[in-house]
Amino acid sequence: MIVELIAVGLVVSACLAIYLDEAVYSVISLACMFVLAAILYALSGATFAAVFQLAVGAGALVVLFLAGEMLSEKPKSEKPLRNTLLVVAAALLLSLPPFFLSVSAPIANVSSSFSFAQALWDLRAVDVVLQGLVIMAVAMGIAIILYEGKKGG
Repeated sequence: MIVELIAVGLVVSACLAIYLDEAVYSVISLACMFVLAAILYALSGATFAAVFQLAVGAGALVVLFLAGEMLSEKPKSEKPLRNTLLVVAAALLLSLPPFFLSVSAPIANVSSSFSFAQALWDLRAVDVVLQGLVIMAVAMGIAIILYEGKKGG
């Protein structure tokens, strides 16, 4: 039950990270998402993956936080609390199917000596490369914006 609640929190914080206009609140929501993902890894027995998730998340958050504070304009109008609560309700609705639907996993040809941690590191290479590419793209975008701002100002 605790894993499902953490997963719901992960979905809600991811939706809020996308929805919120204020850069600081969006980055805080993203930080919650990274921490909850790391907790899920740790509960599944993949301690090194959890530590890696926290390290990658911390690096990305520092870059996003500093860039967001330096480059974003302050929003002129506040979004009503009602809209934010609607986004949270939509995220909760998205995370409800795992509670009520039972999907049987197909039987895989994997030996039982293959632990979750090994599977995570052996089968997650594409995900790790893609996370690195996203962080690199964000850093390059921020560098371009800073360069254009310096050149224009």
